[in-house]
Amino acid sequence: MPPLLMLLFLCLSGLLPAATAADEQFVFDGFKGANLTLDGMATVTPDGLLLLTNATPQLKGHAFYPSPLRFHRTPNGTAMRSFSTAFVIGIIGAYEALSSHGMAFVVSKSRNFSSALPGQFLGLVSSATNGNATNHLFAVEFDTILNSEFNDMSGNHVGIDVNGLNSVDADNAGYYDDATGAFRNMSLVARRAMQVWVDFDGQTTQVNVTMAPLEAATRPKRPLLSTTVNLSSVIDGDTAYVGFSSASGILFCRHYVLGWSFSMDGAAPALNVSSLPKLPVTFPKPRSKTLEIVLPLASAALVFAVGAAVFALLRRRRMYAEVKEEWEATFGPHRFTYRDLHRATDGFSDKRLLGIGGFGRVYRGALASSKVEVAVKKVAHGSRQGMREFVAEVVSIGRLRHRNLVQLLGYCRRKGELLLVYDYMPNGSLDKYLYDRSKVALSWGQRFRVIKGVASGLLYLHEDWEQVVVHRDIKASNVLLDKDMNARLGDFGLARLYDHGTDPHTTHVVGTMGYMAPELGHTGKASKASDVFAFGAFMLEVACGRKPVVQDARDNRLVLVDWVLERWRAGAVTDTVDQRLAGDFAESEANLVLRLGLLCSHPLPGARPGMRQVVQYLDGDVPLPELSPTYQGLNMLALMQDQGFDPYIMSFPMTSTGVSTISDLSGGR
Repeated sequence: MPPLLMLLFLCLSGLLPAATAADEQFVFDGFKGANLTLDGMATVTPDGLLLLTNATPQLKGHAFYPSPLRFHRTPNGTAMRSFSTAFVIGIIGAYEALSSHGMAFVVSKSRNFSSALPGQFLGLVSSATNGNATNHLFAVEFDTILNSEFNDMSGNHVGIDVNGLNSVDADNAGYYDDATGAFRNMSLVARRAMQVWVDFDGQTTQVNVTMAPLEAATRPKRPLLSTTVNLSSVIDGDTAYVGFSSASGILFCRHYVLGWSFSMDGAAPALNVSSLPKLPVTFPKPRSKTLEIVLPLASAALVFAVGAAVFALLRRRRMYAEVKEEWEATFGPHRFTYRDLHRATDGFSDKRLLGIGGFGRVYRGALASSKVEVAVKKVAHGSRQGMREFVAEVVSIGRLRHRNLVQLLGYCRRKGELLLVYDYMPNGSLDKYLYDRSKVALSWGQRFRVIKGVASGLLYLHEDWEQVVVHRDIKASNVLLDKDMNARLGDFGLARLYDHGTDPHTTHVVGTMGYMAPELGHTGKASKASDVFAFGAFMLEVACGRKPVVQDARDNRLVLVDWVLERWRAGAVTDTVDQRLAGDFAESEANLVLRLGLLCSHPLPGARPGMRQVVQYLDGDVPLPELSPTYQGLNMLALMQDQGFDPYIMSFPMTSTGVSTISDLSGGR
């Protein structure tokens, strides 16, 4: 076959771009034999799918058209050329309706993303570079996780990004029906292919993003997003690369591109939808029916074998039997099977045991599907009363996403047990580093970072999530440390949720003595202010290396707040800093933490700051006010006794549903 005819045949079959790079237009109806530059997890499957991420957690993948394209009308000029692209994508998560971060179409000055992070950063930027003008990138993200640090609007949105992941424009994924004008929601994690069009007008600098289901007959007339972007300041050179980026998080997720077309100064060529490769089928096939009638002529040996097999099967099913009720159907994505958790923990082996407490036992495990390490808590519940409400709150808390919160992945119910599945924290709980003399003492820098991290997590719970979450049990033993010694607030066994602008209705006094605000003994109503009080006690605990309430050699109860307050009156508040630091600490930071701890521990709820103010004080954005003179004469221990607290009762470990507080997700305590 002559070379020219051979080239034409390859183009028509989709094995090569439909036009040369010089024409700045290409079409990929599938990616078999496609000339792309891939890195990280990105690969082309035998079926011709471009797979950006596989089942490996916390990694990234990129796929770029190999040749740079000229985006400026003249070399080193400011006038931009128009471009148009169309592509078909699909996202398949570990669980239906539950994914692990998203993917993005990218226009970038460079293809080098070695310094970018996986997870919520989508393999594009890092925490240090997010928003930097030197990134020189434009992206359209398809994000399946709500990340408050980027001011995301939801866990199912499309955003236009410039040099970072704080979108300049965003909306929930979906499209506008041409016939009615109504908005139709689309789930990015529905395991179905979706068409996307991105158009940039070089003269008006307007970007339009449109999407629709793959089966849609025509492209919707009204775009999902429409905004102006000055690309000339983003792409400062003459050329840039186009491609895709994605990254995995703690749950495995696969991000696919089925087809892709691109054109400069014209509409992107239409994709041949019928020739695109198919997304993998992930739904289980129907089970075949068991044989209902045993053949009458079967031998006695066969009958015995069948009977033995049935007996073994029933025994195995009883072993993995779970408690399931109709109301749990809506919580499906958050429910783990007992079989998976049993295998993950080697049958809840003692070798996997992390800790034992009043709440039950905690085991370390690894999920077979993703190899992600988890902590599994087995909590006894002897009554069905309140279980539906409790599981509903467990599932709600499972939707929390913040870098300083321990992620609750889901639950399972079996017989008289409730099993909760969390992220595994390899460095254990903070209290061990404060009080276990066999551990290396935390430096002041580590302590200050822990305090700021927990404050950031509490701000998210109180103000930045869709509901208010009152934790009700903030203390050092409920703060866990990940592999990088970052603080994660955990143990939401006592947490309560309510809508913004309403009052919580909690009337059960729960928590741990020394962290409980004085007003709880009188009203019994937990609030954001009572959480702030506990955080104040926590700050003092971390800075001083002492528990909020301790017993001396003469059996007297000493309250940490009173001691720090006394040294503050004497003008020597930093004398209370943990002696294990041997004076090696930043005095200005220590002074700030101790004074702020006293302010948060103020006996009057109205005198305590909110968590947004606390974060501003810790970041140095706002100067810390002086303590009220009325505070100086108060004694916290006497005040707690006046409010009805018994100082000899050190904790209240049970919730109203009979579920104990649960705190250790790592090393045994």
